[in-house]
Amino acid sequence: LRFRLAGYPRKHNEGRVEVFYNDEWGTICDDDFTLGNAHVLCRQLGFVAATGWAHSAKYGKGVGRIWLDNVNCVGNEKSIGDCKHRGWGNSDCSHEEDAGVVCKDERIPGFKDSNVIEVRGLLSWPEQLVTSRMPQGTQGVGQCGNSPWDATEHPGCTWPGVAAWQAPCVTLGTGQGAQPAHAAAGRVAGDTSTATGHSGRASGLLSPHRLFTERQQLNYRLHSVSCTGTEVHLSMCSFEFYRGNSSAACGSGMPAVVSCVPGPLFNTGSAHKKKQRQQQQQQGQPRIRLKGGARVGEGRVEVLRSSEWGTICDDRWNLQSASVVCRELGFGSAKEALTGARMGQGTGPIHLNEVQCRGTEKSLWNCPFRNITQEDCKHTEDAAVRCNIPYMGYENLIRLSGGRSRFEGRVEVAVGAGDGDQPRWGLVCGEGWGTLEAMVACRQLGLGFANHGLQETWYWDASNVTEMVMSGVKCAGHEMSLSHCQHHGASLSCRNTGTRFAAGVICSETASDLLLHAPLVQETAYIEDRPLHMLYCAAEENCLASSARLANWPYGHRRLLRFSSQIHNRGRADFRPKAGRHSWVWHECH
Repeated sequence: LRFRLAGYPRKHNEGRVEVFYNDEWGTICDDDFTLGNAHVLCRQLGFVAATGWAHSAKYGKGVGRIWLDNVNCVGNEKSIGDCKHRGWGNSDCSHEEDAGVVCKDERIPGFKDSNVIEVRGLLSWPEQLVTSRMPQGTQGVGQCGNSPWDATEHPGCTWPGVAAWQAPCVTLGTGQGAQPAHAAAGRVAGDTSTATGHSGRASGLLSPHRLFTERQQLNYRLHSVSCTGTEVHLSMCSFEFYRGNSSAACGSGMPAVVSCVPGPLFNTGSAHKKKQRQQQQQQGQPRIRLKGGARVGEGRVEVLRSSEWGTICDDRWNLQSASVVCRELGFGSAKEALTGARMGQGTGPIHLNEVQCRGTEKSLWNCPFRNITQEDCKHTEDAAVRCNIPYMGYENLIRLSGGRSRFEGRVEVAVGAGDGDQPRWGLVCGEGWGTLEAMVACRQLGLGFANHGLQETWYWDASNVTEMVMSGVKCAGHEMSLSHCQHHGASLSCRNTGTRFAAGVICSETASDLLLHAPLVQETAYIEDRPLHMLYCAAEENCLASSARLANWPYGHRRLLRFSSQIHNRGRADFRPKAGRHSWVWHECH
């Protein structure tokens, strides 16, 4: 059984309960519903317990089957299927009686999070959506049914996960063009630059596809697709279904074709990078950023207002507003709109509340919003996003070996993988390797944050790869691939080329993020004359200037700068010292 929370408006830990049974999503009737039922369902959704439940379709009416009715759980069952009920699909309810749950906002440790805010309208597709991965530099043509897409080489296209559906028809004069292509690219490919829609037989670009369609009989499902270009998903555009014999449809047209180009953030060419820097200089400091995310295109949304960075409250936060944020930052449309500080709690002010974008805005600041008051929100309600990004294939150029788990090991990189050649795997010189380089390696691997960057890895000597192929790696920390960092290139320079001195990483899905509260230091600083007899511990800890050794102990005094400090953890994991308790030094001064 699979479960999800759905409906609107809601937070991430509440909603209408939907269960996937017998290859179909359905709901649960609220007859005889109890808190015990909610406890069982919340645990199956990955939360530790329930705090309440809702009746009478509080989160909106569902669609499809009502799978369960008169459910009666004690509360300690492992699955809702183990509770008493009338039988699967046996119900006398309507969807006006759909049950919902409110779960405690605490995840079961290690539970894989799959609670995605639903895309309204996604279920309107008549065929099952099948995700297929296409190589970088391809175009796509829809085949009939759930067949794979045809891939024809064409430079500059990127498809991270293309949903294959029955082919939409393009007929001359129907107006199909760049707008539907933009909607498809924004959602499917995470494209951020150019999407070109081609229609009819007028384009020479379609000749490979024409050859393909002569061999294959296509079933057309959609026609007259009309998008504004800002939709979150292609299913949100207006379109018409073909009824009846779909194989005879679209007589004067061809399958829709979209050609995608990675946006400037994902283009590695030096000319594009220079142009991007010039644009940033012209625009000045950005007024929006993502923080706390482990991967590119995800994080807590922070905005700059009155020269101070702050967060956004998650009231009414949805995919339309999240998509405006994603596009403003140079990504595709939003994949998820996250609530409840799922990307960590911010610090400082909460600037905006009840942001309500239509999805067409160029900036979040163009959307209607409410100014925040102190009582409205807390940082436990900070909004976050996950954006669609192009599939660049960077994770295929790096791997780890020798570690105890997939999150750690010696770093191996692929070189010379162009022009159809087999890649040659080699090691990275550990000289100068640190946390920033490890951050980039973990991001490229898709393994989250860096716990440690290691310069010696003799204890992970389990691979037959012995050649050093990269040295002098120096990263800023934001790069998507180690190859984007500064390095020596083909002229290697590594003092210790033995495998024991190869670079390694330990990655983690979550991390702490410590931030000093600087204003507090300024506000509390003062000068104090303190007698020497009260400073023995400070001297033991080397907290005094070296001249204190020459003082006439215990007489006299030292003039000290004193202040309070406060460290905030804005990350998504507890902070722990690098040294374990067993290696702590106990001292009478502590």
